[in-house]
Amino acid sequence: MDRLSNTVRPYAWGSTTAIPELLGIAPTGEPQAEMWMGAHPGAPSLLTRTTGTATSTGTGEAGSQQPLTDVIAADPERELGRATVEKFGPRLPFLLKLLAAGAPLSLQVHPDRAQAERGYEDEERRSVPIDAPHRTYKDTNHKPELICALTPFAGLCGFRPPTEAAEVIAALGVDALKPYVDLLGAHPEEAALREVLTAILGADPAEMAETVHLAAAAAERLGGAHAPYARIAHHFPGDPGVIAAMLLNYVELQPGEALFLGAGVPHAYLDGLGVEIMANSDNVLRCGLTPKHIDIPELLRIVRFEATEPGVLRPEASPSGEELYETPVDEFRLSRFDLSPGAAPVDLTRDTPQILLCTGGAPKAGEFGLTPGASVFVPSGEKVEVSGTGTLFRATVVA
Repeated sequence: MDRLSNTVRPYAWGSTTAIPELLGIAPTGEPQAEMWMGAHPGAPSLLTRTTGTATSTGTGEAGSQQPLTDVIAADPERELGRATVEKFGPRLPFLLKLLAAGAPLSLQVHPDRAQAERGYEDEERRSVPIDAPHRTYKDTNHKPELICALTPFAGLCGFRPPTEAAEVIAALGVDALKPYVDLLGAHPEEAALREVLTAILGADPAEMAETVHLAAAAAERLGGAHAPYARIAHHFPGDPGVIAAMLLNYVELQPGEALFLGAGVPHAYLDGLGVEIMANSDNVLRCGLTPKHIDIPELLRIVRFEATEPGVLRPEASPSGEELYETPVDEFRLSRFDLSPGAAPVDLTRDTPQILLCTGGAPKAGEFGLTPGASVFVPSGEKVEVSGTGTLFRATVVA
């Protein structure tokens, strides 16, 4: 087992206080958006392999710090287990994060695996540089994800029924939006959502900016259910994504509740701190609330134009005390343990790789004492017991 040293990503939308408060450190004044735990090549966790008994500081008797990517590459079967390697290849198939949104993230959607493979091969064939700003597919993998709230957490997830979206937009009283209201009420569900999103993204930028300005002012006056769109427009004035956001379900999660985001489902996180886990991929197609490239034709091929319930998840408890967030994917499995004073240690030994993340209290994982924000990597098959008092998230795979 190895204590992890993790990178914090300073994306502009990040909260300046949420992650520092969890870690118990002073804010820097700069946004701290995501802390990555795993073996993503963009910012792999670092660990110190010890040659003696681990200590509470995680330094052991000797060892050198190295990226988790290198540790896994040196002996994939030892670190990940044979079943994981056979199913997913010689890499950790998930990325675990602390995510702290202080402003809206881009409105986005992710492809399924077949779409990612076709898109990647097409861009490779056309020699689009992998780091080009207009490149859409960075790899051949899908990117399902799960966000679990640590604080009250606001987001957008999946399309509303067209009639509900029409009511939200009509209440603004903006003449330029009336054609969208009419479309939403005049077509079958899929056609209505497709036509309106296409029209929003394809509108003249100057005209749309004025429409968004008027819609934001109306949302500010109305307040209530319209208040989130005024806040979104404050961060992205004139962005067509403000109107597109009104097509989606607005969701507020309470601590412990979660959302699963599958392929083709448009979504955006707006505010709050959570634990996020996803398949290890960088494939994102953006719909708005961003200055980045939007590939409208490809986006329209990927989006699932159907009204869906957000499907707020609450964990299922087991006799061992593990509270599991059920999802339909195998690349990741997220669960939570609330450890009580005086309780017997819980054996978490498993024939798959694990990352354990503390989000509260002072539990122990083996000999490692953990504090909020601290994490450890547990290789496949390695004996691990957790004890003490606090909250631990466990990330692993289904192999």
